[in-house]
Amino acid sequence: MLKIADRTFTSPLVLAPLAGYTDLPFRLLCREQGAGYCVSEMISCHGLCYRQQKTLDMLLSVPEERPVSFQLFGADPDLMAEAAAILSSYQPDMIDINMGCPVKKVTKRGAGAALLTDPGRAEQIIEKVVGRTALPVTVKIRIGVNAALLNGEEFARMAEGAGAAAVIVHGRTWVQGFAGTVDREMIARIKKALTIPVLGNGDVHSFQQAMAMMRETGCDGVMIGRAALGNPWVFSEQGRPAGLPAILDGAIRHLTLMEHYLAADRMIGVVRNHLGRYFKLLPGSSEVRKAIYQSPSIAALRQLLFTLRDKTA
Repeated sequence: MLKIADRTFTSPLVLAPLAGYTDLPFRLLCREQGAGYCVSEMISCHGLCYRQQKTLDMLLSVPEERPVSFQLFGADPDLMAEAAAILSSYQPDMIDINMGCPVKKVTKRGAGAALLTDPGRAEQIIEKVVGRTALPVTVKIRIGVNAALLNGEEFARMAEGAGAAAVIVHGRTWVQGFAGTVDREMIARIKKALTIPVLGNGDVHSFQQAMAMMRETGCDGVMIGRAALGNPWVFSEQGRPAGLPAILDGAIRHLTLMEHYLAADRMIGVVRNHLGRYFKLLPGSSEVRKAIYQSPSIAALRQLLFTLRDKTA
C-alpha cells in the first residue's frame, strides 16, 4: 500500500502524466483497472494564471476518478505559486510539479528537466507552491542532467527540504530523454537518501516488472507511463487479456468514456490515437489500425469495433 502525506492509495502503481493522453477518460479507465491514482497531463502555470480556456478544460474531473493528482509545469516561482492556488480550488487530491520533462518546448523555457541545472530556482518553486496550497505536493525528477552530472540525489534532498511530500524519479538523465537503460541503482540511492516516499519510473511494462522495481530499489511505488497506452490492464496482476474479444471490450469501454467526456472538436483525432494502440503487435493489427485511422467519424469507429468483436466472439 502506498501512502503520501495523509493520503493512502489502494495500489502502489500510478499512471504517469502523458501529454495528449492522460485526460479524464483515460484516467478513469486506468483507475478501473487498478491504478492507485492517476496524474493529469502537464498543465501550464501560464495557461492557468491567464485563464486560457484550453488549459482550464484540462482540469475536468469527476468523483469517480479520485484520487487524482494534477501536474503543473513552469519556471517562474511566483506564477507557479499562483497556479497552485488556482489548481487547489478545483480540489484534486495532490499537486505534482514537473521537473523531469526532457521535451525541448518545455526545457527551452527553463521548465521541466531544465530545472535540474537550476536547483535554486527549483527550490523556490517548490517552497512557493507548497506555501500556496494545503494539498500534498509531489515532485517528478530525473536522476540527473547527464552522465557527468548525476545530481538527482542532491536534487531530491532539496525537494524534501523544500516541502515535497514525495518524489517520483525517472531513472534516466535529461540528456537521455527516453532512450537508453533506466538506472535502478540511482533510484535506490535516492530512496535511501530520503525520508519521504519515492516512486520509481521508467522501463516498466507490466505489474510484475513494477513489483521487481520496488524489490530492487526499495521504492514505495511505481509510476507507469507509455506502457499503459492501449494497455490499461498494466496496473493489474492479470495484465493484458490474451484474447482479442476482451481487448476489444477494453477499447469499446475507452471509446464510451471518450464520447461521454471529451469535447466534440477534440474527439476524432484523440480517439483514433488511443484506440489504435490497443491492437499493436496483435495478429492482423496493421489492417485494424489502418481501418481505425481511416474511420471518418466516431460512429464509424464504434461500428468497426463492434463488428470486430462480433467476428471474434
